[in-house]
Amino acid sequence: MKKYLGLAFIIALSVNAKAQHRLEKLWETDSVVNLPESVLPDTKSKILYTSVMGNNPNDKDGIGGVAKIGVDGKVIDLNWVTGLNSPKGLARIGNVVYAADLTDVVVIDIAKGKVTLKIPIDSAKFLNDITVSDKGIVYVSDSRTKRIHKIENNKPTLYMENINGVNGLKAIGDDLFIAGGKTIWKADVQKNMTKLAELPNGIDGLEPVGNGDFLLTSWGGYVYYMYADGKYDLLLDTHLEKKNTADLGYDPVKKILYIPTFYKKTVMAYQLK
Repeated sequence: MKKYLGLAFIIALSVNAKAQHRLEKLWETDSVVNLPESVLPDTKSKILYTSVMGNNPNDKDGIGGVAKIGVDGKVIDLNWVTGLNSPKGLARIGNVVYAADLTDVVVIDIAKGKVTLKIPIDSAKFLNDITVSDKGIVYVSDSRTKRIHKIENNKPTLYMENINGVNGLKAIGDDLFIAGGKTIWKADVQKNMTKLAELPNGIDGLEPVGNGDFLLTSWGGYVYYMYADGKYDLLLDTHLEKKNTADLGYDPVKKILYIPTFYKKTVMAYQLK
């Protein structure tokens, strides 16, 4: 009997060691979203705000904007906000959405569906991801100048620089989590940097799961689950389909990932298991 219990315990340990998270696809929109780069879920209103870059991720052409898609994948309004250039990262606090639009941070009033302010960022070339802390402090990355800028009371200042490959950002409490190339960093309030993990591919978006773990996307077509100890699993690989996985949104209650596919012009939803 003791031998049997011992064997069962060993088998259980082996199974648990191999167990990992996985993704189950829920839906994908038609190819109607013109270069979607970022998805920002509003689960209360059942809306996915989606940045629409237009024909090119680099152009100041005024044909970019923000679309509204339902959490069921049905398109609500592809032209909710128009007249932007090539918006990428989106962040929200209260009734305001912030969009990183190449050289400006655009402030959008949700109730009105209108741009109320554009904040130029000095020397910016390619504003990419954006995040806002619970104190209302906005951080935005510039991938081509290797800088992170901070905005308080609508006034921008340089916050950090010389971060190679800087892209995804997430403010959690007093900490700022940063995707710099293949590396995930944590910067504390004194800007002390702690390396959390190094992945095989450059990281685009990062979203907390809620227990110290993170979901990460790599633009080339990879989704990773990163544990708090820095270890990671590959959850999705669409690179052979040439389907990009850009800046994801995540619903931590229903555990659903929303992933924009960039050149494929769709948004996908996956259930995290």
